[in-house]
Amino acid sequence: MESSSSAVMAGLQPNSLICPFASSRNGCTLFLPIPNSFSSAAGQSRHCLPPLSLKLQKQTAFTPYHVNQTDSPFKLFSVSSHTLSNETIQLADIDWDNLGFGFCPTDYMYVMKCGRDGNFSKGELQRFGNIELSPSSGVLNYGQGLFEGLKAYRKQDGNILLFRPEENAMRMQVGAERMCMPSPSVEQFVEAVKATVLANKRWIPPSGKGSLYIRPLLMGSGAVLGLAPAPEYTFLIYVSPVGNYFKEGIAPINLVVEHELHRATPGGTGGVKTIGNYAAVLKAQSAAKAKGYSDVLYLDCVHKRYLEEVSSCNIFVVKGNVISTPAIKGTILPGITRKSIIDVAQSQGFQVEERLVTVEELLDADEVFCTGTAVVVSPVGSITYLGKRVSYGEGGFGAVSQQLYSVLTQLQMGLIADKMNWTLELS
Repeated sequence: MESSSSAVMAGLQPNSLICPFASSRNGCTLFLPIPNSFSSAAGQSRHCLPPLSLKLQKQTAFTPYHVNQTDSPFKLFSVSSHTLSNETIQLADIDWDNLGFGFCPTDYMYVMKCGRDGNFSKGELQRFGNIELSPSSGVLNYGQGLFEGLKAYRKQDGNILLFRPEENAMRMQVGAERMCMPSPSVEQFVEAVKATVLANKRWIPPSGKGSLYIRPLLMGSGAVLGLAPAPEYTFLIYVSPVGNYFKEGIAPINLVVEHELHRATPGGTGGVKTIGNYAAVLKAQSAAKAKGYSDVLYLDCVHKRYLEEVSSCNIFVVKGNVISTPAIKGTILPGITRKSIIDVAQSQGFQVEERLVTVEELLDADEVFCTGTAVVVSPVGSITYLGKRVSYGEGGFGAVSQQLYSVLTQLQMGLIADKMNWTLELS
């Protein structure tokens, strides 16, 4: 647990002071950029108005730190913050009750570079904005890039919780090795996440209203013409407040099983979070959504019989007291939410099996649900396979998925004791 944000900001490249304390110790004035408007998931323009106030019960000290103030398309907006026993945190004025899962520009991003020596320089916070890349960069020409996804939650006392950030750091390292890239250390990754979250804390939704989605990127930013690893790499983190991933919210989703197109092949990159994995599912996903489905469930490419995963989340099948999920064997992403749900299920007395799961078992299941950082736990209402539709439940969470969802989300939001030691608290 961090007692203040000063530990997070230590070691960042100094440039210009953004939060000078006033002569009084009652508070400071923090100047933050704010966009004139941003596009919602539905493509509508929504304006950022004067911030809301959120009363916190616990005193939170805010230490001044420095960031690189690059040119930005955002205007400056003055926000007052006070370190009193009941601190007022100024929140961005957006519709917290109808967030959805769309991109909303925030205040700061984190950037760190790595040259030919394989060592990452000290990172720095920069105003959020466009980045410059060579047309010959490795990521643009050869897809040499990875990303991660994790979330920050605001507790009821105003403190902030990160959920298992070290797991994302380690998964990025595995992916970087597969893609012939250097990667930040676990410590560098976690410290960068903490710094970015604290710099954008006014964008973290109130408790129970959503979360701050954190998107770390690792890309070959150096110029390369022939097929080869890039000579320079950029590690970047940006954030966005989000609500539910699927338009159904936590209502059941409807999946269609894809039996012609495949997400991954043995020996390929399906087991790492490389950017190309996601572009490859867009065709099948777009076709499915045009027919009214929520998303696509993929089968293995060899036998075309065994479950793999949904476009961006893992799949679980429930039969009685047994919960089954496809084993991680190189074609399926080792989801951190997947890993967490397995541990939670076992702690709740369920038998969990990681193995080959057939499409016939899927159609005969009592319940089906998906897991992922974005969706957390999403119940599946129906599966359509070769024109046959099978429905589950009565239009809501099944008993098992509801139980697992409740335990996991309460852990993530700090509503129950974290006996797993999964959360990292910032104050």
